[in-house]
Amino acid sequence: MPRGLLLRLVRGAAVVFGVVSLTFLLLHLAPGDPVQRLLGPAAGTQEIEAVRRGLGLDRPLLEQYVGWLGRAARGDFGTSIAQGRSASGLLGEAWPATALLVLLSILLSWLVGILIGAIQANTRRRAVDASVSILTVALNALPSYWLGLALVMVFTYWLRWLPAYGAAGLDAEFLSGTARFQDRLSHLTLPLLTLTLIGVGGAARFSRAAMSELRDAPFLVAARGRGIPEPRVVLRHQLRNALVPIVTLLGLSLPALFSGAVFVEAIFAWPGVGQLLVQAVQERDYPVVMAAATISSVLVVAGNLLAEVLVALVDPRIRSRDAA
Repeated sequence: MPRGLLLRLVRGAAVVFGVVSLTFLLLHLAPGDPVQRLLGPAAGTQEIEAVRRGLGLDRPLLEQYVGWLGRAARGDFGTSIAQGRSASGLLGEAWPATALLVLLSILLSWLVGILIGAIQANTRRRAVDASVSILTVALNALPSYWLGLALVMVFTYWLRWLPAYGAAGLDAEFLSGTARFQDRLSHLTLPLLTLTLIGVGGAARFSRAAMSELRDAPFLVAARGRGIPEPRVVLRHQLRNALVPIVTLLGLSLPALFSGAVFVEAIFAWPGVGQLLVQAVQERDYPVVMAAATISSVLVVAGNLLAEVLVALVDPRIRSRDAA
């Protein structure tokens, strides 16, 4: 294994360990007792203590953490306090919805963002560049929960075009193939549009900056002088040489995208990990929160490692440096 990759894996493991340790500590120090929430206000003291002993919540905090860490290393994240089901099973049911939402938003936001950035970097009209820059800065600064609520107000309550909650209608199971697909698509549109618009702002601004530095580069001037069409110059030469910083930002944007997906899923009642995590935090469902935090941190670290690998693929100098 190359030394550079080994060091990245060690750093990634340290990040995951730090995230889960801090999450465990803050979760147990936060006010609220999961057993009281589970049993309700009518439960007696003896009943509450019996359930706490059964769940192992009466043990010292360090002992609970070491025990959880040992089980998590074997892939056992425990049983949900609120639902009585495996935390891994609950996350397994919720991950496909989150993956669909996040992956589609990454694809759309970066395709649109790179297109907008390329247009800005190569336009000679300052008014167009300034207007688009104002729009992208505004999109990049908007909180995802505010934008989501604004889209619900416009497209659900004012125009009555799109549903605002859930992944399917109440009658979805009775619909035919085409009608069912249209129903799922209509429910996906608003949460996907929210995440995509947020991502477009940052992708467009970064792409513009990376490509503007190369606009008047000698090799691009020479390519235009040879009569190569402008779209080919931009795609084959300018964009290709600007990919290193763009791919780097893509990896760094994954943590923000996952955190933004939590708010978006909660707003639109999208049945993904974000909504499950919000419900688990409200119910003080420790096993589910810890499982979601662990898997999310692993995916974020894996995304950053993937971004570094992609950067090495598009920039031979980095491959040479790692080999050395």
